Amino acid sequence: MRRANLVVLLWLTMGAFPAQAQTGASLSGMVTDQTGAALRDVAVTVKNVDTGATRAITTDGGGHYQVSGLPLGRFEIRAAKQGYAGETRTGISLAAGENAMVDIKMQRSTPDACASGHEFATTDCTLTWHGITLYGAYDIGVGWVSHGLPENGYNYEGASLVNRNGYQHRFLIAPNNLQQTGLGIKGKEEFLPGWSVVFNASTGINPQSGLLANASATQTINNGLPRKSYSYAIDGARAGQPFNDEIYGGISSAHFGTLTFGRQRALGTDVMLLYDPAGGSYAFSYIGYNGTMAGGGDTEDTRWDDALKYRLAYGPVHFGAMYKFADGSAGCYSASGTWTAANCTPESAHNNAYGFDLGGDYGKFSADVVFQQYNQAISVLNPLLGPQSPTAPYQSTTNSINTNPITGDNVIGTTNTVYGIVTDNRAIMVAAKYKWDPFKLFAGYEYIWQNNPSNPLGVGASDQGGYLLSGVEDNNLDSQKLLNIWWTGGKYAIDSKTDITFSWYQQRQNDFRVPPTCSPAAGFRSSCAGTLNEVSLYADHHFTKRFDGFAGLAYSYVTGGLAIAIPHKPGVPYFHNNNFAPTIGGRFSF
Repeated sequence: MRRANLVVLLWLTMGAFPAQAQTGASLSGMVTDQTGAALRDVAVTVKNVDTGATRAITTDGGGHYQVSGLPLGRFEIRAAKQGYAGETRTGISLAAGENAMVDIKMQRSTPDACASGHEFATTDCTLTWHGITLYGAYDIGVGWVSHGLPENGYNYEGASLVNRNGYQHRFLIAPNNLQQTGLGIKGKEEFLPGWSVVFNASTGINPQSGLLANASATQTINNGLPRKSYSYAIDGARAGQPFNDEIYGGISSAHFGTLTFGRQRALGTDVMLLYDPAGGSYAFSYIGYNGTMAGGGDTEDTRWDDALKYRLAYGPVHFGAMYKFADGSAGCYSASGTWTAANCTPESAHNNAYGFDLGGDYGKFSADVVFQQYNQAISVLNPLLGPQSPTAPYQSTTNSINTNPITGDNVIGTTNTVYGIVTDNRAIMVAAKYKWDPFKLFAGYEYIWQNNPSNPLGVGASDQGGYLLSGVEDNNLDSQKLLNIWWTGGKYAIDSKTDITFSWYQQRQNDFRVPPTCSPAAGFRSSCAGTLNEVSLYADHHFTKRFDGFAGLAYSYVTGGLAIAIPHKPGVPYFHNNNFAPTIGGRFSF
């Protein structure tokens, strides 16, 4: 009896093992490289898609792996090994008792392009860590000008354009020829699917001095000096601010666009950089050197403080909108012919601005249309305070408003201050480019309306970078001033490393003098019609992805009212109405 029971038990037990083997499944296979050679020590992970359970093993010396005792269901296999790109196999379904074979072929991974200093210098990789990128450039060269001035440590635009006070030919160090030297940091970090926080902060530096780019300081260091003692004096949006290019933050959506707030490039500046043949080059581009076009009528307005900016792209079409809130002090104003600091009225700032951009791409053709309106735009046209006499070698430091001198003490001290002309500006621009290998063709046009401000600024008003105006003109225009600016040019790619670029720029202004008497006998004023032309030609060769060398020349000249040096009195012309400027240099960017 006991023997019979034992036999039955053994029979039942033996029958149980085959039943279990029939319900369990297995996966096996071989892992090889792209040549078919077996890979050992590959980490193979088998995941049950239904339950999330995983099993991990490594391949043997022959590249084999095997996982047994798997339940029926859906699985995926992941293979990983240092030096190789990870491989995943999905869509694997196992039935009860099935023994499936899945072979895997792995590819060697591409080495990190920024793993060494040599690779960084010869590739276009970015210095990015956890979504934050450091970027910048160093651009410097040497040049010669036919009619120039000494350089100073604040001037960031070089000396290629014709200058009202240029009087001698000279060799000089040429900063920021193709690109502004400077540093920046930007970031984009996703916080929800499709939504990211974005920021950017960048500043311009003078490569020969290490000082922050500061147009206003080029004016103030020349205050009170005779014209032939000047160094280069310019006007611009970079005025010694810690972040004189941009500093902003905002939110970006993959579907709804990007909204940012802070100090930002104007829409016109964005478009100029895209459609200028010379890419905004200070050495070879008038519209890059002089921001009248990019700023919608004023070079100081190429960047807007306290501004909201919205960008949206939908397929080949993109849209932009921008609004600047009024900021700063508007100073003290009086319309009286004779007035004092005691009887002028404090003003409120009305320097708000807005703009729109609509553009798109169609094959190899791209185009944009931009509208901009900027109120109480300030133009600092000369480094001295007050009107200049045709005969005196210096300007008066008497405060003035509506060209009427103040009596008694100055409203503010004249030390380290600037003298400005104020206008309300409106502009519309159209620009296009076409790629016709190996050529890229560019063209653009802008029409600008300038009027005396509807809300005047007063003495003591604030300007870019916190500088104050010790002299203000709110009625500089006898009638509406109209500017036409157009440009064209092309870029020819000799090969993958070398480009040749040709550009032509022209600015015209109407005769806005009343009465309209402009002639050599009557005496030209800055309110008389005039033109400015510049042509340039340069070659750029990329020795590496990060370092390029360039050489070229620019020629510019002015006529009529645009050849008047100081816009307050007749008969004060440019020392020379033209400038020829060959330049050679190099640029390192990252």
